[in-house]
Amino acid sequence: MKAIAAVDKNLAIGNKGKLLFSLPGDLAHFKAATIGGMVIMGRKTLESMPGGRPLPGRHTMVLSRTMEKGFTEITKGDKRRVLGVFNGVGELLHFLESGDEVDLSFTYEEPMISEFAGMKPLKSASSSPLGNVSVCGGEEIYRLLLPYCDELVLTEVQAEAPEADAWFPDFRKSGEWAEASRTEAVEEKRLTYTICTYKRIPK
Repeated sequence: MKAIAAVDKNLAIGNKGKLLFSLPGDLAHFKAATIGGMVIMGRKTLESMPGGRPLPGRHTMVLSRTMEKGFTEITKGDKRRVLGVFNGVGELLHFLESGDEVDLSFTYEEPMISEFAGMKPLKSASSSPLGNVSVCGGEEIYRLLLPYCDELVLTEVQAEAPEADAWFPDFRKSGEWAEASRTEAVEEKRLTYTICTYKRIPK
């Protein structure tokens, strides 16, 4: 399981429920990294999605204390995805380990998208969503699930956002993570960023 986020120099990720940065290249990277897989998020992050609906081409699992738990199949034409709600981390981890509570097959395949930052999109027809699980926020969800992640994929923006009110956990001083790769710097909308992958150091 990996955590994926866009952060500023201070690991800030959001303000009033919205992302701090909207960068076309980063959005393409996010799609390439998550398509055909499963994304995990909190209720507020789900509500911040377009129309408050799960993203297409991915199964969405929500960790929430207030939403009613269970699974919902979302279909549109011949396209199908699953929305799952869990009230606790234990329930979610059990599901991820077993994967036998709901049909996670896709009835369609997303159009191929261009490779970005060395990350190839998974084909939904041939890959299990449980092999591509991404934690997508917000702050509390990252904090709760970071201990169970073995990879971090961070878009590191060379800027500071003083208006931020949400942050990614400060993993840098823990000694548990090592940088595995870093892209060349990209400049968009007068902002410079790199996409960096960190791997958990085996104990």
